[in-house]
Amino acid sequence: MVPQKFLPRMSGAFLRTILLCGLLVQTAFAQQKRLSILPFPAVYYSPETRWAYGAALTATFRFKNDSVHARPSQMSVGIVFTQEKQSLYYLPFRLFLKNAGYYLNGELGFYKYNYYYFGIGNQPVPKELFGVDFPRIRLNFFKKIYPHLYVGVRYQYEDYRITQTTPNGEFANGRVPGTPRSLTSGVGAGIFYDTRDVVFFPSKGIVADIAFFNNAPFWGANVLFNRLSADVSGYVSPRQKMVLAGNIFSSFTWGNAPFNMLSELGGGKLMRGYYQGRLRDDNALLAQGEVRFDLFKRLGGVVFGSTAVLGNQKDILRWRAPAFACGTGIRFTANRRDHLNIRFDYAIGHDGGNFYFTVGEAF
Repeated sequence: MVPQKFLPRMSGAFLRTILLCGLLVQTAFAQQKRLSILPFPAVYYSPETRWAYGAALTATFRFKNDSVHARPSQMSVGIVFTQEKQSLYYLPFRLFLKNAGYYLNGELGFYKYNYYYFGIGNQPVPKELFGVDFPRIRLNFFKKIYPHLYVGVRYQYEDYRITQTTPNGEFANGRVPGTPRSLTSGVGAGIFYDTRDVVFFPSKGIVADIAFFNNAPFWGANVLFNRLSADVSGYVSPRQKMVLAGNIFSSFTWGNAPFNMLSELGGGKLMRGYYQGRLRDDNALLAQGEVRFDLFKRLGGVVFGSTAVLGNQKDILRWRAPAFACGTGIRFTANRRDHLNIRFDYAIGHDGGNFYFTVGEAF
């Protein structure tokens, strides 16, 4: 449930979007076929939250009129609370409709949370804690126009309000772009290409997601900027029970983007080993690779590494200042039919190591 104090701040458009997506969720589960539900506990500790606790459910299913061999759809819902009175409500989804003739993905969520800020680009600052409240809407709708090729439209919305700052810090002194509030609302276009043999744990094929966004007052934003991004992954299996996976991610931003909408790396998907947002600038380019292999029955293992460079609107990319990370992990196959894994990783970056515990592969 969305906190009551948040409801008055929602615009009519936001409420209509929530209602529309709620109907979509209801339709998805009303027409489910061979539904698999994975309950997932959320318990962790971090300095900015202390103990966090909650739960998530991940549902994997196919629509009623789809072939039994159709790509599986996935939807998750999660709620997390922390000792610091923070809360997260999120609903990410990936839906393949009409035997993958249409592809819809995105996220709905509300976050009341604390994060660390490390500065932007090559101007780092001492680690600084800040609090923020924000709703998030991300919607991407694609139509297949050729085998494996989709084109579509995108929408994103965030109302990012800084609620807590460190005395005499960067936020308190107004030196962070986009504070104390940034309202982003953007529309864009995209291309999605997918030849993977399996969605959740592919052993061959390519998947590419290319996007352009325009955030502007015309769409309801209070900032003006553009972003062009590409996320491309490839998979090969050189021998039985082993997969080599590679990923290249790039993001280029120009205009007056707030700090939370700059290109950023870190977290459980892009540059494991770094705190999410530890690497942040106008532009980012990341390359990462994994070796995935079976261990015993449902258990598997991975080793991985990554490297990245950042840049701004002047120098584009700073090739002489790369960042590196590496790590290893264990996989447990929770859904054998679609090979959906529970993932436990440990990765080391410049600032030390980080653990990651979640559902699904990083890429």
